[in-house]
Amino acid sequence: MKKIKKFTAFILAAVLIFTLTSCNSNSSSSSEAIKADEVTAPFNSRADETLVPETGIGTKTLVAYFSATGNTKSVAEKIAAIIGADLYEITPAEPYSDDDLNYNDENSRASKEQKDKNVRPEIAGEELNISDYAIIYLGYPIWFGQAPRIMNTFIESHSFENRIIFPFCTSASSGIGESANDLKSSAKTGNWMDGMRFSSDATEEQIQSWINGSNL
Repeated sequence: MKKIKKFTAFILAAVLIFTLTSCNSNSSSSSEAIKADEVTAPFNSRADETLVPETGIGTKTLVAYFSATGNTKSVAEKIAAIIGADLYEITPAEPYSDDDLNYNDENSRASKEQKDKNVRPEIAGEELNISDYAIIYLGYPIWFGQAPRIMNTFIESHSFENRIIFPFCTSASSGIGESANDLKSSAKTGNWMDGMRFSSDATEEQIQSWINGSNL
């Protein structure tokens, strides 16, 4: 009888040990599964955000410029060559003559346009699909301390949302001043970087130095 009791006790002890071991194993597996989910879920979320591009935003770089006398064109072409960007000239529907650009004549076309903040000269030429570009270098001359009004026409004709804008200008002596901020206000969208003023004979080294300093 004693042997039977001892055997029964042995069996019960074995069953109890097996049960406890099984529970610990399931608990450990469950804990590992939770930890795995905690790591995997945020990682997949971040990966999705990285892999899915912004809707309608391309990856190319553009240099868009207006140049009435060729000075800004020269700098724009150098920038495009250095960074391998597309080049787009903002062409007025009515070209500017020498008389139009006579800044000493208050009745010249340029003088009148710059005095009226609401003027928007029409743009001609090939239509630009800005959705192809994520980075845009925007060039123009300085007229009476400001960007020519045709730049406002161009700015207000496109959306710069989620794009990086690098304004640059050319002038004999005037700095970029508030011209870039005025264009930024006109655009209402875009991530506008600090602008740069160049002389008409700016060297590739000077332009390269500015590009390198952008930390892009």
